[in-house]
Amino acid sequence: MPSSSSAVSDSARPVPSRLWRDGDFRSLWVGQTASQLGEHTSLLVLPLFAVLTLDADAGELGVLRAVGQAPILLLSLFVGAWVDRWRTRTVMVLSDAGRTLALGAAALAGLLGGLGMPALYVVVFAVGVLSVFFDVAYQSSLVRLVRRDQLVRGNSALEGSRSAAQIGGPALGGALVSWLSAPVAACVGALFFTLSFLSIRRIRRVESVPEFPKHPERRPPRTGRRIHEGLRFVVGDTSLRTVCLASAAFQFSFAALMTVHLLFLPRELHLSGTVVGLSLAATGPGALLGSLLAARLPGRFGHGAVLVSAAALGDGAFLWVPALHGSSATTVAALLAVGFVFGAGGQLVNVTVMAVRQAVTPDGMQGRAAATITFVGMGLTPLGSLLGGYLAQEWGLRTSLLVTAAGMLLSPVVMALSPLARLGQTLPEPARHAGPTSD
Repeated sequence: MPSSSSAVSDSARPVPSRLWRDGDFRSLWVGQTASQLGEHTSLLVLPLFAVLTLDADAGELGVLRAVGQAPILLLSLFVGAWVDRWRTRTVMVLSDAGRTLALGAAALAGLLGGLGMPALYVVVFAVGVLSVFFDVAYQSSLVRLVRRDQLVRGNSALEGSRSAAQIGGPALGGALVSWLSAPVAACVGALFFTLSFLSIRRIRRVESVPEFPKHPERRPPRTGRRIHEGLRFVVGDTSLRTVCLASAAFQFSFAALMTVHLLFLPRELHLSGTVVGLSLAATGPGALLGSLLAARLPGRFGHGAVLVSAAALGDGAFLWVPALHGSSATTVAALLAVGFVFGAGGQLVNVTVMAVRQAVTPDGMQGRAAATITFVGMGLTPLGSLLGGYLAQEWGLRTSLLVTAAGMLLSPVVMALSPLARLGQTLPEPARHAGPTSD
C-alpha cells in the first residue's frame, strides 16, 4: 500500500459505535450540510432570477447553467491530483470562504441594481470552480476520518445531510426569490457557506500528506503524471469504469432535462417561484429515505442489484412530467411524487456508488479517483445544458422534456449490462496500486 494522504492508522480512527461521538466527523457532517444548503439554494436562486426577473430565454438559461458546470470539465482532474497532496480540511475551508465572497458580491450587485446576465455568468462560474474543489475534497475526507467498515454508514450520514439540503435549499431559495428578492436569497446562500467554513475549521485530526523520496535526483511526480495515474486506475477497474459511463449518460441527460424543466414549470405549467422551489425540494425527503435504505439494502440484496433497480426507478419517474397540464393541486402533487421517487432512487445510487468507489480505491488514490469519475461523469453537463436550451427552442418544452427524461434511462441500462450489476452483499477489496512515482 503506498504512502498516502489518508494514512491515518486504523487505531487512530473511531470505532463504528463511536462514529457520532467523534467531534471531527460531526464537524465534517455539519460543514457539509451547511455547504450543501448554500449550494442548493444558489443553484435555484440564480437561474430563477434569470428566468423570472431578467426574462432570460431558453438559450440564455442553457448558457448560464453551462457556465456554472464548465469548471467540472475544465478542472476536475487537476483538482483531484492536487487534493491527494493537500489536507482536505484546508481545501474545504478555502472553498467555503471563496463561495461566501462570490455570493456576497452577487447580493451586493443585486441590491445596487447591477446583477445582470454578465454578472450572473461570473458568479456561477466562480461558485462552480470552488464547488469542484469542495466536492472532491469532502469525498476524500471521509476515508481519512473513519475506518473502512464505517464507509457505508458515514456516507449514509453525509448523503443524508445532502438530502436535508435538497429539502431546505430549493424551498428556501424559491420562497425568498418570490417573497423578497434574488439578492436576499443569494445572501442567505453566502451565510450557509460561512457556517460551513466555521464548522470545518473545527476539525482537529491532522491528515498525513504523501511522502515522496527526498533524494535530490528524485522529484515528486508532476501534476500531469498524477492525473494520468488516476485516469489509468479508474479505466483499469471494471466497476469504476462502469460507474463513469453510467454517470456520464445520466448527468448529460439530466443537465439537459433540468434546463427544460426550469422553463417548463413556470412557463408551461404557470407555477410560481415558491411552488417551483417546493417541487424541486421534494427530492430531499426522497433522498433522505434513500440514504437510510442505502445503509441496509446493499448488504441484504447485493450492491449491484440495488444500483440497477434504484437507478431505473428514480430516473424513470421523470417520464410522467411531460403528461402534466395546468397548475392544479393534482399537478403539484404529481410533481412532488416524481421528485420524491427520483430523490429516493438517486440517493440510493449515490451512496452505494460512493461506498463501492471508496472501497476499491487505495487511500493515496482517493482524490484522483473521485475527480476522474466526476470529470467523466459530469464533464458533459455543460453540453447537456446547452442541448436542453437548444431542444426547448426548437422542439418545444413538452417534447424536449420527454426526450431528455428518456435519455436518463441509459444509465441503469449501462449498469445492468456490466459486471457492476453482479456485485454482491459485501464490498470488494481495494485494488493494488504502485503508489507515487517520480518523473
